[in-house]
Amino acid sequence: MKLDDFDFDLPEGLIATRPARPRSAARLLVADGDTITDATVTDLTDWLRPGDRLVLNDTRVIPARLSGTRRRISDAGETEARIEVTLLQPRAGGHWATLLKPLKKIREGEVIRFTDDLSASLEAKEDGQGILSFNLTGPDFDAALAEAGNMPLPPYIAALRAPDAQDKTDYQTVWARHSGAVAAPTASLHFDDALLARIAAMGVDITHVTLHVGAGTFLPVKVEDVTTHKMHAEWGEVTEQAAAQIAATQAAGGRIIPVGTTALRLIESAARGTGQIAPWRGETDIFIYPGFEFRVTDALMTNFHLPKSTLMMLVAALMGPERIRTIYDHAVREKYRFFSYGDASLLIPPR
Repeated sequence: MKLDDFDFDLPEGLIATRPARPRSAARLLVADGDTITDATVTDLTDWLRPGDRLVLNDTRVIPARLSGTRRRISDAGETEARIEVTLLQPRAGGHWATLLKPLKKIREGEVIRFTDDLSASLEAKEDGQGILSFNLTGPDFDAALAEAGNMPLPPYIAALRAPDAQDKTDYQTVWARHSGAVAAPTASLHFDDALLARIAAMGVDITHVTLHVGAGTFLPVKVEDVTTHKMHAEWGEVTEQAAAQIAATQAAGGRIIPVGTTALRLIESAARGTGQIAPWRGETDIFIYPGFEFRVTDALMTNFHLPKSTLMMLVAALMGPERIRTIYDHAVREKYRFFSYGDASLLIPPR
């Protein structure tokens, strides 16, 4: 299975830099078996059935991008350098693994000051990352980060424009609850309160799970044989209640429809042990590519993904490589908007 099998030509003009407004006004490509229908997210209820269950990722994105200054005093006088920081993962003792740019401009023990209230010292350099110790912890750190940080927009958006205050709302789901993600579960960005109310009114149930999406989701696949690719790990949890709800829907004949690849990867991770959904908590590095046996997922709502990405491999596993190629050809031809702020698809594999 070669990396080029998951490539396609994507015009840059189809990369969305802002979301649709309102959220549910985004377009929705519905691939139901062999049929493709062009719709909008507000039409989602036309393809849902009473007794179905949507699985939603309730992670909350933190404003993980910080810009600060490192000052250094030497015999030649005082110098300073601008340091850009992206928080990646919390560590024990209030430390954070981060990306620092430029990493070579800061030494261990030096301090980066972001605001009058927030600063951090470099504890170590590990595998191209910087381990930072912040001067604040707990709620004080959260408050200072909310004030100083920007949303960690994906690199393909950040290359086209800088993040701004509007992204703090746009790049967050309406049900975000548990802080810890540095990337949004983007298919969920299409939902608003009105759509959720309509879904509930028609008898579709909702279950929340948590997967803290990491920056590794944007890492490119660098091996030609994709089966040798090593996935990044992300922390997630399927609670006992969530597992019981999903199992009850399955037993009653309803469909399990994760919203987003993050929710899908988590529930499939929770079913790897026995083949049945079960409570689960920990880090998952599950890699889903064609040939994967889905044990929980019946359909998937997701955005349109990057060429040669692990997420393209996931949707190809669900729909079949030839079918997903047809779907993406249609999306490009019909000028659907791609990636995190783009349009959505509802993928319903033939049974």
